Amino acid sequence: MRVLVTGGGGFLGAFVIKRLLARGADVRVLDTNADRALARSIAGEAVDGIGWIVGDVSDRTMVDGAVRGCTHIAHIAGVLTPVCRADPIRGAEINLMGTLYVFDAALRHGIQRVVYTSSAGVYSKSHGAYPDPATHYGAFKLAGEGSARAFWEDHGISSTGIRPLVIYGPGREGGPSAGISLACRAAAQNTPYVIPFAGRSGFVYVDEVAEVVEMGLDAEPGSRVYPMKGDVTTVEQIIEAIRKYKPDAQLSCHGDAIWLTTEFDDDLLYRENPDHKRVLIDEGLKKTLDFYATRP
Repeated sequence: MRVLVTGGGGFLGAFVIKRLLARGADVRVLDTNADRALARSIAGEAVDGIGWIVGDVSDRTMVDGAVRGCTHIAHIAGVLTPVCRADPIRGAEINLMGTLYVFDAALRHGIQRVVYTSSAGVYSKSHGAYPDPATHYGAFKLAGEGSARAFWEDHGISSTGIRPLVIYGPGREGGPSAGISLACRAAAQNTPYVIPFAGRSGFVYVDEVAEVVEMGLDAEPGSRVYPMKGDVTTVEQIIEAIRKYKPDAQLSCHGDAIWLTTEFDDDLLYRENPDHKRVLIDEGLKKTLDFYATRP
């Protein structure tokens, strides 16, 4: 198995790389960042031996060259809501056209399986009965899901899409919803931190998402999408959970709740994959705290 991981320089990509290396896969990365430090901190020094292409998924030629010789693709690269809001055209070039370029390259090179990250941003703030995005980010992600289904119907390219809510864990230090991971880092390093949002949401531990990516590489033929809302709780309860491990943690929260709904069904993942278990917030926080306790 030779897997191209787009966005391998990010924290989710690092956990995917770790899982792929552990199973003996040949890994190649396409990322805009040449720095392997984050991936190395998660997956170990074996990261230094993998192929690492510096390039952008919005460059069709670059994507085609990166895919050449691979057997599977884990497409994780993308930009988050603020970038898509500030520059919708650029957001579409990366999040939508980049996804199309990945599937087009898979078709050109005979690759039969793509796993990709969508988002719970395809839902609205008021309901999860069906996808109803109110952001450019969510609209691009939903369009990518539709195109993935079309590549299955038209060309037989199997795909697994993942719609996580707020992903947290070691290395999640950027983006508007990184506050849970940053709170763990602050608690582990005995520094104060104010989480810039409050209220209730669903929090998904990063390695649970990486596990679903790995599972998707081995899935039966077809085109499927798995919503993942993680452990639904409040930020205030998360702070108290961190204090179970770090009683002196200087943490608080302030701001609006993350606006996405948690009222959507994510049972499909667990019904179809009974061996896959939801990572509850206490377990994920403990792993995140342990990671940052070993970092300067």
